[in-house]
Amino acid sequence: MITVVLATAAAVAALIAVAPAAAASCAGQGNALAPAAAQEKTMLCLVNHARVNRGLEPLAAPAELAGSAGRKSADILRCDEFSHEACGREVGYWPQRFGYGGCVGENIAYAVGRTATPRAIFRLWMNSPGHRENILRSSYDDIGIGLQVGEIEGFGGAHVWTQQFGIRDC
Repeated sequence: MITVVLATAAAVAALIAVAPAAAASCAGQGNALAPAAAQEKTMLCLVNHARVNRGLEPLAAPAELAGSAGRKSADILRCDEFSHEACGREVGYWPQRFGYGGCVGENIAYAVGRTATPRAIFRLWMNSPGHRENILRSSYDDIGIGLQVGEIEGFGGAHVWTQQFGIRDC
């Protein structure tokens, strides 16, 4: 059984603040030109840094959720549909296809230009109550982070981010 927690954000430059100095150890925060895998690693660092600073356990990053999150971002681009149900697929579709059997929650975002960096997207999510709740939910064990770059809603070079959170035993 898949239980779903949803939150959605479109990148808005006015909401983006500079990341706290304490997270400076997360390399590449301001680099939207780095390879997707490097940016995903930076995002994982930012998420786990925020969790640990609040007394929470860091999230593990199993391959099943990483693959799932990447495919979700690809669906958003392929169907040109910024939605948790992109291409008509429920939130739990890709986690199940990749063999993740737990409950899942999801954050999605996209941005272009300077607002597309890991730091900017992370700050966007942390400034949004629903997204922040997903990032800091103590019951989550795992996270998958997927980044795909393409065209969506007429914006070329858009960075489409997906975070999928998991509870192994729910």
